[in-house]
Amino acid sequence: MDDTKRKIIIFDDDEDILSICNYILEEKGWDVYTFTDCNDIIERVSGIQPEVILMDNWIPDAGGIIATQTLKKSTELKSIPVIYFSANSDIQLLASHAGAETYLAKPFDLDELERVIATVA
Repeated sequence: MDDTKRKIIIFDDDEDILSICNYILEEKGWDVYTFTDCNDIIERVSGIQPEVILMDNWIPDAGGIIATQTLKKSTELKSIPVIYFSANSDIQLLASHAGAETYLAKPFDLDELERVIATVA
């Protein structure tokens, strides 16, 4: 078993979603980091260097679009794939506007979560 676990960050202010995703992804061998706001996003992501980021549209304080755009402007972090997730019906548009690699509509089932992560990881 490889000691270097794959790292994933989830930005969402919904504690239920965080705990479910955390549980499922840890079972799948991920090191999961969760944040309920996107303050100091560059410092946080730089410190962890995840393979994948899950970004909620309504994350406090700046919001998912600005948070994702901030990451994509960073030379060091722009290659980390961002999966945009939201219950918003315009999610595809929002994700593309944010510069995310892909998106996941809420509510999602866990197979879908794993499938979308697998496409970018």
